Amino acid sequence: MAVTIVGGGIVGLYTAYCLTEFSQLPGSQICVVGKYLPGDQSANGYTSPWAGGNWSCISPNDENTLFHDRFTYENLSQLQRKLLSHFKGRDDEWLGLARRPTREFWDYTPNELKIGSLSSYLEDYQELKSQELPDGASFGISFKTWNFNCPVFLYNFAQFLKSKGIKFVKAELTHLAQATSFVNEDSTGDKVVFNCTGLGAHDLGGVKDHRVYPARGQVVVVRAPDINENCLRWGKNYATYIIPRPGPLKELVLGGFLQVDNWNAQDTSLEESEDILTRTTQLLPKLGDKDKLQILRVAAGLRPSRYGGARIEEEAQDGVLIVHNYGASGYGYQAGLGMGYRAVKLAFSGSKL
Repeated sequence: MAVTIVGGGIVGLYTAYCLTEFSQLPGSQICVVGKYLPGDQSANGYTSPWAGGNWSCISPNDENTLFHDRFTYENLSQLQRKLLSHFKGRDDEWLGLARRPTREFWDYTPNELKIGSLSSYLEDYQELKSQELPDGASFGISFKTWNFNCPVFLYNFAQFLKSKGIKFVKAELTHLAQATSFVNEDSTGDKVVFNCTGLGAHDLGGVKDHRVYPARGQVVVVRAPDINENCLRWGKNYATYIIPRPGPLKELVLGGFLQVDNWNAQDTSLEESEDILTRTTQLLPKLGDKDKLQILRVAAGLRPSRYGGARIEEEAQDGVLIVHNYGASGYGYQAGLGMGYRAVKLAFSGSKL
């Protein structure tokens, strides 16, 4: 069997991991192909390095997404152990995947199905009392979450996968049919292509899924060595978040925006940055005076969203099994391991999975 994964973002890497971990496929039979690969950065074309990077309640309430979230949350510890075993002498802060406390607030009462799911498995889950909520908030929870230093974790994850024999090829495809040309020449048997192209699925030949759209975000990254907690607030038309990134730089990602169908990630707005700083310092007063924060950079990125939610389904194209796995929007890091597992299970239905 020869497997090609198109897309070198977090969902593509999670899918590669699931192939080796849950279907026991040798890494030598897997190739990851992407216009951008871990270590690269692009304002418009490569979302994964720009993500804020935590496990939160940003995702929808449908049963599939609830499964993806739970599977990822419960299996990240195993992935973390494997990575730390590979990178001997390193710790979780270096790796870019560590645990942090978090509080999340809603301006409305959230979906009962979602809260019921979250309360059943999140570590240290507690519903907050009314006096613990900020003004205007209706509901809140605290729990122990996962935090990612996204560009660092993405790169380290790729190095781990390479150690298993998985090949990474930098190439831009114009049609999904080109994916099979990257498999190892000595591979025999079935050919399987996993389409993990995110926003690229909008224009890629053989896919051209116009349900895919960008949800633009802008963040302000500051240095805040004394802040070691997440804090997020969800409104009906806004999202405010404070996300610490693991690592020695003590970076704090402040956001944000969810601007539907805005393709502009190359420009940032001073007005939006000021709004972010105002909202985040009000949400977490211990941040201090917004005018005294040490700003490291301002960045924008495009979440790979999709009307109707993530697409995980299979189809046959010219004798090749295609498994689509994209559309995770702003929850690729927190749901992508579950998405990869489901995509791999779909491809290997009838196997021991």
